[in-house]
Amino acid sequence: MQLNSQERRMMRRFDMRLPAIVRLEGADEFHTETQNVSARGVYFYLDRAVEAGTKLEVTLTFPPHITLTDAVRVRFDARVIRVESPLPSARVGTAAMIEDYEFLRSNGAPDLLSALQKEMKGE
Repeated sequence: MQLNSQERRMMRRFDMRLPAIVRLEGADEFHTETQNVSARGVYFYLDRAVEAGTKLEVTLTFPPHITLTDAVRVRFDARVIRVESPLPSARVGTAAMIEDYEFLRSNGAPDLLSALQKEMKGE
């Protein structure tokens, strides 16, 4: 089922430049930053084109000024849904839909991470 652009963008996008590690199916890993993030997707640039439908793993770090607590790392599985031409630079815009996610433990409070994870999954 194809969604029109209005339906695809029902979730609010936030212009956030967050450090990201993107790992492709073939185990290639890229360090980049996000351009925008929503509850269902993420947009970032890579130095090469990947095909729509490609599965990837993205790890983001949300800094304290966003979380209002310690930095929080989130890893999610996503699928590339759109790839934009690399003009005028060599960077390739990549839009990916988030399919699953997990909070990664850090030196912060694991109890807080567990509570956030349960809240986001509706438990």
